[in-house]
Amino acid sequence: MKAYLISDNIDTATGMRLAGIEGMVVHEEDELKSALSSVLQMKDVSVVFVTELLSTKFQSVVANFKLNYKQPLILEIPDRHGSRKRADFITSYINEAIGVKIDQVPQE
Repeated sequence: MKAYLISDNIDTATGMRLAGIEGMVVHEEDELKSALSSVLQMKDVSVVFVTELLSTKFQSVVANFKLNYKQPLILEIPDRHGSRKRADFITSYINEAIGVKIDQVPQE
């Protein structure tokens, strides 16, 4: 089982490469489509990391890939700038998905 990275910046790609994860840097929608198609041909890749910026910028491409292919698993990761999601994104996601409001517990 191998992992692969599709990143929007060279810094994230370099960091992941140091951890032993190969990947590529893309910036345009057609490059992302091509990269995802290439990953499908790699039978030993079971997880694909996609940076949040790419996933947000090209939501339809990533969503289409997730819906139409069971493998590899697509996971969004933050880049060197950290997560671009709100601090309470998990709480908001649960609220939107199932309509249950979760009160935040204050941190001490």
